[in-house]
Amino acid sequence: MIALTAAEIADITNGRLAAEPGITPNSVVTDSREATAGSLYVAKPGESADGHDFVGAAFDRGAVLALVERDVADDAGVNYPAVVVEDAVLAMGALAAEAVRRIRARRASAGAAFTVVGITGSAGKTTTKDLLAGIFAATDAEGATVAPQGSYNGEVGVPLTVFRADYDTRYLVIEMGATGIGHIRYLADMVRPEIGVVLGVGSAHAGEFGGIENIAVAKGELVEALPAEGTAVLNLDDARVAAMAARTSARVLGCTSRAAAQGEADMAQPDVVRAAGVELNPAGHPEFELQLPGGSTHDVSAKLIGAHHIANLLAAAAAAHAAGIPGAQIAASLSAQTAASRWRMERTERPDGVTIINDAYNANPESMRAALRTLAELGRGRRTWAVLGAMLELGQDSIREHMAVGTQVVRLNISRLVVVGREARSLYVSAVNEGSWGDECIFAETADEAYDLLQAELLPGDLVLFKSSNGIGLRHLGDRIALPPQAPGDTPERSAEGPAATATEGSTQL
Repeated sequence: MIALTAAEIADITNGRLAAEPGITPNSVVTDSREATAGSLYVAKPGESADGHDFVGAAFDRGAVLALVERDVADDAGVNYPAVVVEDAVLAMGALAAEAVRRIRARRASAGAAFTVVGITGSAGKTTTKDLLAGIFAATDAEGATVAPQGSYNGEVGVPLTVFRADYDTRYLVIEMGATGIGHIRYLADMVRPEIGVVLGVGSAHAGEFGGIENIAVAKGELVEALPAEGTAVLNLDDARVAAMAARTSARVLGCTSRAAAQGEADMAQPDVVRAAGVELNPAGHPEFELQLPGGSTHDVSAKLIGAHHIANLLAAAAAAHAAGIPGAQIAASLSAQTAASRWRMERTERPDGVTIINDAYNANPESMRAALRTLAELGRGRRTWAVLGAMLELGQDSIREHMAVGTQVVRLNISRLVVVGREARSLYVSAVNEGSWGDECIFAETADEAYDLLQAELLPGDLVLFKSSNGIGLRHLGDRIALPPQAPGDTPERSAEGPAATATEGSTQL
């Protein structure tokens, strides 16, 4: 974090200084449990708790300043040192914008480069972010790479990522999510990226956005914010994303896994990064020839699972190419990296021969279909299980989309289907109607019921996929099943909340 005094923080946020002006925090936290010596604690209101109730706890852990919306006093009636603002979250954004401005100016004055990359899309943001950060981190560039932890991608998560950067940062990779039109524009105005990546426009959260076309409007805000000297990386395999080329003044760098059309080189086409000769090896890992503008080619043998990751691999390669990374280094890094964030096609081999694929960090119709296709491809010659929960925020399309998934499960010849939770019951009904009978298709009211079923019936050699929206929590069920089998009556210890989550970020940002 770059150094900002309490007086500077008050000035940047138009806040009221209620502390010694020279106090200089060394980190920013929004969870009092994460406060350490020297922290700035942001007391933001939440859906289930008010951060102002935990100001004292943050100071007990070492915080030296609070960013608050009202004064908070200790047990003796003395107000904690604070900057008082109208909106704590917007104040975080103002501080992040100033931090980026100062880093960019300081490095420019020293003749050092600083590149900000923004990544958005209905699916694949976190994987692409991880891949690109891995490429940057493996280079010999002067300075460090800063990227989000997990899926910090909203109005709280993006500033928290920025606050981890300092004057030694060379690359700042920002994941951008949204729950409505204008959200990505706000984030882009905050960090001013030189490179913007749009992965896809899916139907997830269509209910919140008012339709898929509004999702496209929202995603395109990233490329609209790019400077003329910047680069928009667009997935040409998604027609709505490809159309965004008309919405930016920046250079357009397309990426695609389609073969070049006859005569394409003679047409007025954008530069293209292409995957040629795509295959999945027996472990389900994509392999292809990476073709870059200028004619260089490089073999990539990825360690991620599933053909749907080809778009993420290509987008990371295109963004790295736009940043000036040599093609050989890009291909070598893509071939070396494994999944860096949890619950994204996370594969676990149990000692008894059961294979778990936990892809339940989030779900939408597109990613659900991709995961099921991967299960079918990897499961040839094995008994396959799809343990599925609801896809949330689909609005009026929810029943139809869940029924379509149930039909797909049957048509892919998945051996066993376990549907968990009332929200996904239409998926179960659809599978039954499509011809899945008896124990081929089971409905479980709760995750505990599904756990008991799986513990009793999984056999060596079985391949099990877990997939649901984040809010359903099947990722935690997947973690429980990934443990070695328990003795009868012995249940693994677990907390009610499961593993630590991104407390500041909801699961609804697309």
